Amino acid sequence: MNSRNKYGYLFISPFFIVFSIFGIYPIFLSLYMSFTDYKGIGSPFKANWVGLQQYLRLASDKYFLQAFVNTWKIWGVNIILQLSLALILAILFSDIRLKLKGLSLFRAIFYLPNLMTVSSVALLFLYILDWQHGALNGLLLKYGFISKPVNWLGEPITAQLSVSLIQTWLWFGHTFIIIFAGIQGISKDYFEAAMIDGANRWQTFFKVTLPLLKPIMIYVVITSLIGGLQLFEIPFLISQNGLGGPEGSLVTMVLYLYNQAFKYHNFGYASAVAYGLFLIILIFSMIVFKGMFKEEV
Repeated sequence: MNSRNKYGYLFISPFFIVFSIFGIYPIFLSLYMSFTDYKGIGSPFKANWVGLQQYLRLASDKYFLQAFVNTWKIWGVNIILQLSLALILAILFSDIRLKLKGLSLFRAIFYLPNLMTVSSVALLFLYILDWQHGALNGLLLKYGFISKPVNWLGEPITAQLSVSLIQTWLWFGHTFIIIFAGIQGISKDYFEAAMIDGANRWQTFFKVTLPLLKPIMIYVVITSLIGGLQLFEIPFLISQNGLGGPEGSLVTMVLYLYNQAFKYHNFGYASAVAYGLFLIILIFSMIVFKGMFKEEV
């Protein structure tokens, strides 16, 4: 058995070797760099050790604070719309009274955006939202909803709203499938009992469906929070390769990290930003988890 165990370790060793090189080593290297002034030239182990200086800079950095606020604004609108639409449609399609048809077709349509690459989505919406020749302005002008073209990506509020709506469109189908699966997992006996007792749809939703969906909702919110606070691709591509959009309104925390590392070559400070972002995600994930599992008095 001992000789066979050795062969087993040999077979699983490639995974651990690759994971150590490309996973564990970069984590500890970036942690070390966050205590240095490494500029991306030469070995990071030859950079000057500055201790907590990078973290103290991060705590008083007004540009990082702006990126923090931008990220929350974009994610906040996205999660409200995404959860609301997914929850409403999941309830409608699972309602035993309505018995809506075409679930397979709608499920495929809703999930379709997840199959597209982010770069393709960003390019698509750049053309749609173009204020001079974009399809959206052309449609709104044609039907008289606006009197002149709107520069959707030229104003801070509309630019952030546009990114939020793009994110909602991208991830709404994924959230819908998860919530719908959660509702399908609830025994139909609860809904039939509520119907027999004379409960209307609102009472059934708030007293039966929502409480039993709490674990699924926690999963969706926390995973969305983790992904939302690491938002990078869409703002980067929509703002023309990380320029930040109007008045820096599309500079998210990860985009700020990227610019510090690869635009300004402050790899030491960028590493500190990465660990600051990690702590922010950890703290807010714990707050959401504790808040949603808080015992009712």
